[in-house]
Amino acid sequence: MSISWGAIGQFLARRLLTSVVVLLGVLVVAFAIIQLVPGDPVRLALGTRYTPEAYDALRAASGLDRPLWEQFFGYVAGAATGDLGVSFRNGQPVTVLLLERLPATVSLAFAGIVIALIISVPAGIYSALREGRASDAIVRLASQFGVSIPDFWLGLLLIGLFSTILGWLPPSGYTSFTEDPLQWARRVALPALTVGLVAGAIMTRYIRSAVLEVASSGYVRTARSKGLAPAVITIRHIVRGALVPVLTIAGIQLATILGGVIVVEVVFAWPGLGRLVYDSVSARDYPMIQGAVLLIAAMFLLVNLLVDLLYAFVDPRIRLS
Repeated sequence: MSISWGAIGQFLARRLLTSVVVLLGVLVVAFAIIQLVPGDPVRLALGTRYTPEAYDALRAASGLDRPLWEQFFGYVAGAATGDLGVSFRNGQPVTVLLLERLPATVSLAFAGIVIALIISVPAGIYSALREGRASDAIVRLASQFGVSIPDFWLGLLLIGLFSTILGWLPPSGYTSFTEDPLQWARRVALPALTVGLVAGAIMTRYIRSAVLEVASSGYVRTARSKGLAPAVITIRHIVRGALVPVLTIAGIQLATILGGVIVVEVVFAWPGLGRLVYDSVSARDYPMIQGAVLLIAAMFLLVNLLVDLLYAFVDPRIRLS
């Protein structure tokens, strides 16, 4: 199908405006919740280095001595220019720390979603086309087990099998893809398999339901009545018709992993956003928590935008307008 650049531009302009409003709402909620958390972040950040002079200096430098409304509008103004404040824990800019952790999370997310798609797409289609048979029951049982199993326990099982018993893969650590692709692949394998198996189990159930719904539609029955080969019906009509719900659930799972699978990153010592959020919450590093929440919300919006654009390409009935 052909999509005009004008329609794409109008769609992007509307979504950009909506995204700005959503991010502003996220800022308001995050700022309000953090203010309700008990404890003094400045006192905690200083630790054994606490003195009244150091306390007053850090409180003034972080802007916590100003009224709440002034703190909020100052933070919004800084966020609009990319300034998310300074971390209480190490005194570095929040933006710099987030960008340092982002590649690890992005690489884990894309490796995990690839594994999830490799598992869920054939399993979901296979199960739906054999509805009511023993093979369908096995796939549904396996997917239910995958949905129910805690990801930290699955990660520990994989470490025990592939690292402790077989010795094939390292149990933890991170190497950048640009630094050493082979070492990156070896180190990302176990955390990506952990998140991929869980996401794949969730996606299998949705894909099965989508394929069953499309298989019972009128145009598929018409194709069968014309005597088309089962393989042609499956690929050209059923699978293509189920692409939209598949894109939806894949986008949700990708955005979830990008948001930081905290437990998995902690288990595998993976230096991503999830681990950063965990450490920041433990230390009550308010600027880092606010910055991470804002970045995660922005990634969710970006993934949703890309999924909506793909809808119009895979289904001619959908219009961006």
